[in-house]
Amino acid sequence: MDIDDILASVDHGPGASPESTSLDHQSLTRFWVSERAVSEVLPWPTALMDRMMDRVRMQIESIEDIAASSADAPPPTTHNQNANANHNPNLNLRLSILQTDLARTQYIIRSLLRTRLAKLTKYSMHYLVKLSSTNQNLSQSQSQSQSQSQSQPTPEDSVPDISAIASFDPLSESEASFVHAHQKLLASHYSGSFMGAFPRQLRRLDDNAGGTSMIQGPETREVVFVRCLGAAVPVLVVGEGEQEEDIGVTMRMGDVWVVRWEGVKAAWLKGEVELL
Repeated sequence: MDIDDILASVDHGPGASPESTSLDHQSLTRFWVSERAVSEVLPWPTALMDRMMDRVRMQIESIEDIAASSADAPPPTTHNQNANANHNPNLNLRLSILQTDLARTQYIIRSLLRTRLAKLTKYSMHYLVKLSSTNQNLSQSQSQSQSQSQSQPTPEDSVPDISAIASFDPLSESEASFVHAHQKLLASHYSGSFMGAFPRQLRRLDDNAGGTSMIQGPETREVVFVRCLGAAVPVLVVGEGEQEEDIGVTMRMGDVWVVRWEGVKAAWLKGEVELL
């Protein structure tokens, strides 16, 4: 039996095949590399991650079943010694292949989640404000609650409430819950440590007095390495200095360029380029 057939045998979903298994692993690896290459959190691939987590679960179940069947095998005798000799090597090889593939997938998923959690921890307030701004009704209710708490504002008042949000893009629902709980604890710690002694107008974590915002966001003008996957992909080059001018250039298939992330983000979302 081929290795791809062994891996595909774990996938019992619709359309399962060695090609679909290999394609999902390639997509997961590309997304993992892209997530590590930029400072902002990329849109969560819900469908891909659901398939990968289902595959991990089925692989664990298959490994446990194979290990149990191997442990329950009768001891070799003069009658079944030759049969066990032919059966156990195939069983051990199958078990080894599944364990190796499972370890590879788990490593990529763990590294991906740790990378995203590091970004969410660093830019938690930025993403909470971004999530809350997608819901107009929520923003209005927050404005009313903020006006009611103008007498004694606290850092906790500046943390947006995302309980009524229907879409958590670019985060997953679990990530949104994590970042909200993290920022609430951080605001409470700041309030009890030092911000409670500040003047009333300086106690908010989203203060933008003087044209300077206290909310730190990811850098979108960072430099990244990209490979072109399309026949002709337009890239936006943003000028700098007093005379800023946007220049459009075109990448050809197979080209590897060093460009700013903001110039290729739209192409990456369309799958026309990959980050290296």
